[in-house]
Amino acid sequence: MNRFWLRISSFFLLLLFLVLAGLGFSVAKLVENSYKDMVERQLLHDADMVVKSVGGSLFSNAPHLQERIREWYGGWDVRVTIIDKNGKVLADSSEDPEKMENHRNRPEIRAIFDDKKEYGMALHRSQTLGYKMMYVARPVYDENGETKAAVRTAISLKEIGKVVDQLWLNLAIAMGIAFLFSGIIGIAMARGITRPVEEITRVAKTLVKKDYSQRVAIRTKGELKELSDAMNLLAESLQSQMEEIYENQQRLSGILNNMASGVMLTDLNHRIVLVNPAMENMIGIKAKDLIGKFHIAAGKSFGLSQLINRSLTEGKSIHEEVHVYFPKERILDVYIAPHVNIHGERKGVITVLHDITNIRRLEKMRSEFVANVSHELKTPVTSLIGFTETLLDGAMYDEEVAKKFLKIIHDESVRLNRLISDILLISKVEQEGLPLKLEEIDMVSVIEECVDTVQEELTKKQLQLSMPERGEVRFEADRDRLKQIILNLVSNAIMYTPPGGKIRIDAADRGEEVHFVIEDTGIGIAKKDIPRIFERFYRVDKARSRNSGGTGLGLAIVKHLVESHHGKIHVESEPGVGSKFTIVFPKKQNRIG
Repeated sequence: MNRFWLRISSFFLLLLFLVLAGLGFSVAKLVENSYKDMVERQLLHDADMVVKSVGGSLFSNAPHLQERIREWYGGWDVRVTIIDKNGKVLADSSEDPEKMENHRNRPEIRAIFDDKKEYGMALHRSQTLGYKMMYVARPVYDENGETKAAVRTAISLKEIGKVVDQLWLNLAIAMGIAFLFSGIIGIAMARGITRPVEEITRVAKTLVKKDYSQRVAIRTKGELKELSDAMNLLAESLQSQMEEIYENQQRLSGILNNMASGVMLTDLNHRIVLVNPAMENMIGIKAKDLIGKFHIAAGKSFGLSQLINRSLTEGKSIHEEVHVYFPKERILDVYIAPHVNIHGERKGVITVLHDITNIRRLEKMRSEFVANVSHELKTPVTSLIGFTETLLDGAMYDEEVAKKFLKIIHDESVRLNRLISDILLISKVEQEGLPLKLEEIDMVSVIEECVDTVQEELTKKQLQLSMPERGEVRFEADRDRLKQIILNLVSNAIMYTPPGGKIRIDAADRGEEVHFVIEDTGIGIAKKDIPRIFERFYRVDKARSRNSGGTGLGLAIVKHLVESHHGKIHVESEPGVGSKFTIVFPKKQNRIG
C-alpha cells in the first residue's frame, strides 16, 4: 500500500514539473521575445536619431562623416554604421570603415536597398567583431526620395544573452521554489488521502483473515468518511453474522455429536463429506478414515450403498430398513434425503441411520413372550377344563377317578398360580417397581434356610449336597429376594441332576465382594444355549421342565434380582458333566435418599 501514495506523489510531482517547466519556458520565451522586441525598437529609435542628426553634406565627405559618427556615438553600447547603396561602409562608431568589407549582401541591408522596406533587421555573426549581434537598418533618402544610404544600428547579443540568462535563472529559482512547496503540499495531500485508504485496506485484510474485531480508526471527511463508516458497518455486520454462524455451528455440532442416530453427508461424487460420532460407533471406523472415501466404505453394506446411489440418481428421499454385518450384525432404519443449497441445487445426500436392532429384538421377545405366556397358560387351563368336563359328565360319581382328577386339577391350579405369580414378579422387577429392603445378612444362614425348604426333594432323589464351611459371610441385601435367587438355583440344580448326583454350594468373602457358587453334576447346558438361558420361557429341556412344574421364568427372575443388587452372574456348563453358576455381590449397596 505504501507504493500507492508514492505513485500518487510521483505522478503529481511529474505533472507539476511538466506544468511548471512548460509555464517557465513559455514565460521565459515571452519575456525573451519581449526584450528582443524592445531592443529592436530601441535600435530603430537610435537609427532614426542618427538619420535625423546626419546632414546631407556629411555623406559627400566620408572622413568628416566618420569623425562625426565616432564623436557622437563612439561611447554607446550601440554600434552605428552608415552604408551607401553600393554596400561600402561610409562610417562606423567602433571600427575603421576602410578596413571593413562590403556590406551590400547583409540581410538587413538588402531589405533596405533591394526590398525597399522601411527597415531591415537581422541576427548574425559580425565578421569584423567576431561575435553575434542584432542589426537594425533604416534608409536615408535624398531630396528626390531615393534611398542613397542606410543607417545601421547594432548591439551585441552578449548583453541580451546576459539578460536572458538572468531571466532564465530567476525563473528557474522561482519555479524550483514553487515546485518544492507544491511538492510538499502534494505529498501531504497524497498521504492524507492514502492513509485512510491504507487503514481501510488493512481492516479489509483482517476481515479476510477472519478477524472481525478491527475497525477504521482514522478520522476522515467527505467520501472517505462515508467509505470508512461503510467499512466499519461491514465489519460489525460480519462480526455479528460470524458470531451467529459460529453459535449455530456449535449448536449443530453439539446436536450431531450427541445424537444417538448416525449421520453421514455424501457429495455428488459419491464421497463422504461428514460423519458424526454415532455413525463412527455404528460402523466401527473413525471419521478421519472415512472423509473423502466412497460411501461403500461406510458399513461395507451393498444394500445401504444401493439406497444412497438411488437417492443421488433420482434426487428423492428414501426410507427403508437395512441389515448390515460389519463390524457386527445390525438392523438399521435408514432415511436418505437430498442435500440442497440455498439456490435449490442438489449438492449430495444426507443419510440418517437409527440402530433398531434392540427394538426389533425386543419386539421379537415380546412376540415370543406373548406366545409363550399363551402357551403356558393354555396348557393348565386346557387341563382344568378337560378334567372338569369329565367330572361333570359322570366321573365325579366314581370316587377313585374323581379323587385322581381333583388332584390333577389342584396341581394344575397351583402351577397356574405359580406361573401368574412369576409373570407378575418379573414384570415388577423389569420395571424396577420392586423396592429392595436392604439389611446386613449372613449368606450362609440364608443358604441353610433354603436347603431346609428343599430337603425333601434332595432326599427323594438321593442327591449329595455339599454346603459351605461354617462361618459368616455378611453383606447388604434384601433377604427375601436373596432367598428367591438361591431357591431358584438350588431347585434347578435338583431338577436337572439325576438321582445319586452331587450338588455343591459355596459362599466366600472376597474383600469388597461376596461370591456365591452352586455347582451340580446334572445334564448340563449346550454351549449354544448358554447365552439364552436367562430369557423368559426359554427351556433347555422343554418337556422335562414343564412336566416338573417349571414356568420357564426362574433364571430370568434370578438375573433381574442379581442385577437389582448390582451383582453379576456367570455360567459354566458342559452337557453330560454339569453346570456351575457363580454370582458376585458387592458388600455395600448404593443407597439413595
